[in-house]
Amino acid sequence: MADEMDIDGPRGSKRKASEFDGDTGDTGAPRRIKALDPDVVNKIAAGEIIVAPVHALKELMENAVDAGSTSLEVLVKEGGLKLLQITDNGCGIDREDLPILCERFTTSKLQKFEDLQSIATYGFRGEALASISHIAHLTVTTKTANSNCAWRAHYDGGKLVPAKPGQSSDPKPVAGRPGTQITVEDLFYNVPNRRRAFRSASDEYNKIIDMVGRYAVHCSHVAFSCKKHGESTTSIAIQSATSQVDRIRQLHGGSVANELVEFSAADDRYGFKASGMVTNANYSVKKTTLLLFINHRCVESSNIRKAVEQTYAAFLPKSGHPFVYLSLEIDPQRVDVNVHPTKREVNFLNEDEIIQAICEQIRSKLAAVDTSRTFLTQTLLPGGAWATQEARQASTATPSKATASGKGALKTPARAERNDNNLVRTDTNLRKITSMLPPAAGPMDATTPSGSRMAKGKAPDTNGGADYETVERQAVTCRLASVRELRAAVRDDMHHELTEIFATHTFVGVVDERRRLAAIQAGVKLFLVDYGRACFEYFYQLGLTDFGNFGVIRFSPALDLRELLNLAVEQEKNKAAEAGEAPDEVDAEVIVEAVANQLIERRELLQEYFSLEVSPAGELLSIPLLVKGYNPAIVKLPQFLLRLGPHVNWSEEKACFDSFLKELASFYVPEQLPPPAPGGEGEAGEEEGEGEQADGGDVELKARRDHVRRSLEHVLFPAFKARLVATNSLMQGGILEVANLKGLYRVFERC
Repeated sequence: MADEMDIDGPRGSKRKASEFDGDTGDTGAPRRIKALDPDVVNKIAAGEIIVAPVHALKELMENAVDAGSTSLEVLVKEGGLKLLQITDNGCGIDREDLPILCERFTTSKLQKFEDLQSIATYGFRGEALASISHIAHLTVTTKTANSNCAWRAHYDGGKLVPAKPGQSSDPKPVAGRPGTQITVEDLFYNVPNRRRAFRSASDEYNKIIDMVGRYAVHCSHVAFSCKKHGESTTSIAIQSATSQVDRIRQLHGGSVANELVEFSAADDRYGFKASGMVTNANYSVKKTTLLLFINHRCVESSNIRKAVEQTYAAFLPKSGHPFVYLSLEIDPQRVDVNVHPTKREVNFLNEDEIIQAICEQIRSKLAAVDTSRTFLTQTLLPGGAWATQEARQASTATPSKATASGKGALKTPARAERNDNNLVRTDTNLRKITSMLPPAAGPMDATTPSGSRMAKGKAPDTNGGADYETVERQAVTCRLASVRELRAAVRDDMHHELTEIFATHTFVGVVDERRRLAAIQAGVKLFLVDYGRACFEYFYQLGLTDFGNFGVIRFSPALDLRELLNLAVEQEKNKAAEAGEAPDEVDAEVIVEAVANQLIERRELLQEYFSLEVSPAGELLSIPLLVKGYNPAIVKLPQFLLRLGPHVNWSEEKACFDSFLKELASFYVPEQLPPPAPGGEGEAGEEEGEGEQADGGDVELKARRDHVRRSLEHVLFPAFKARLVATNSLMQGGILEVANLKGLYRVFERC
């Protein structure tokens, strides 16, 4: 029975030749070679070029950008299998070119084989539309600038076909806007095996979103939008004026955009230029995100990916990976773009040398910004603060006292014995010596008990009584090379040990307002700091980091610029007279008019970069606000404005920004004030108002002194702790060690 049954042969066995050509002759004869049907050839080629809907979209987007488009709109249905539509505002297609638009190897970008050596466009072979037309229903609607109407054509198998049976296949005139709209419907409708391979429409849509996002980042002059058919909201919406950093922010999140570092590399020997943005060591994820463009074409390179990951291995924690956007421009004669059907890969000369140069540049940028790192920390669980405090108390108590009081039940881990000369009380939240001094008597608190305000826990007014309001203004990203060079100069001049002292210090108090000295404690050492120089360094660095994003102090009513300059000139004359110097022969009116005209002429630059607004009529409307809670001394404003004339280099960009920010920092430095008279501040007066009389009766001077002290303790020195980069120049004469707890112990041991 088995011999009489039709049984299929084993899977994988060869088929007989007769099964192919129907011959019943000798099976040992060689099979004849035949030319494939053109339809089969075209479908095979289409299957190599259009592997998935995202590949069709990539080809169409590249054609649209080649056409000079500044806006691309993508519409997707069922992951692009049912509908894939892209609309651009490019130059369009001529009516006469529509009949051969979808024929294979028809292109406007290539004429002879040698042109491949200098190709500088996205598409060049003329296969994309032809391949799509063989595996989908393709409709093209296009309008050129010289055409009176748009033309719509339908294609199937590379040829024009009628929209409906019985109609003409010629392009039809329709209403339309300039540009081209290409609609791809029922992709792979005649390749069922390929169609069945796509199981999830959402996965295909995510691939499309990723591809649109890649080109949206790279093509910084083109607007992109992408959405699903039938939905009102868009998955991607990028305006043409959006900066590259903001594009990355919208597509990849603020955590990436906030940690970006720009880099560039070039070498004429290898004929390449590279630029891009990478995340610094504060950002890491489980998988590398690499946006790679070679000659503006989105490609992949496992060699570049591995080299970049090895570069980051020294900066990121284990299993951490970066975000990298790299645009690599190579001499077209050194690149072979025709090595992959989908142009996903390219070959270029001196690949190892170019990758090494790029990675070295990235490594140097990462090392330059590696001085500041952020790490995630574990917040204490409920009760953790109490347990830590009890453990601290138990550890500082002597063993005999802990046993005698019966509090030895709280066991702490065994630790090495510490000497008393290594222990110091530096908790900034603990009560300071200044809180133990009686407050100066005044009308409002003359009957208030000493220290009662501190006992109530009333927080100090760090705003100095000023009112602030927030305005809707987006932060501006500074891309000026001059400002970045000034920032790099500060980083290169950093004194690491002194920076650490300021980062961990505890503010002790103001020592001398006339010489601008304050005391701070770091570890077991006590230092005297010239807070004038420290403030100058801080405000100068603040001007560089917040360049173009300063706050605003507005004057209401506006101040007369020339009156302020006249006041400054008079002050200079008085200083010269007090010093016994001969007055200058230059007319004061000439100086005032020259400086005023200089500021008025440059009012747009001053307002855009420094928030210093001067009206065309010579009114001072606003000055920059650097720190909330601290107001600069207004008595220094006339001198500040006068110095902007001769002491700012207005002829060179870098020198201009450097000198202006230094003058601004000098203006913001707290003023030098005479010390209070004995019996004024710091001692309790016998009768009401005694402090003011001892201070010369100058209530305004006392208020200014209070503002400086409050600002130093609650605003400026906490700001130093957070972000001051102490430089070598500050180390030389800006700080002095006056006491060391270990040294004091040695002195007492001799007594």
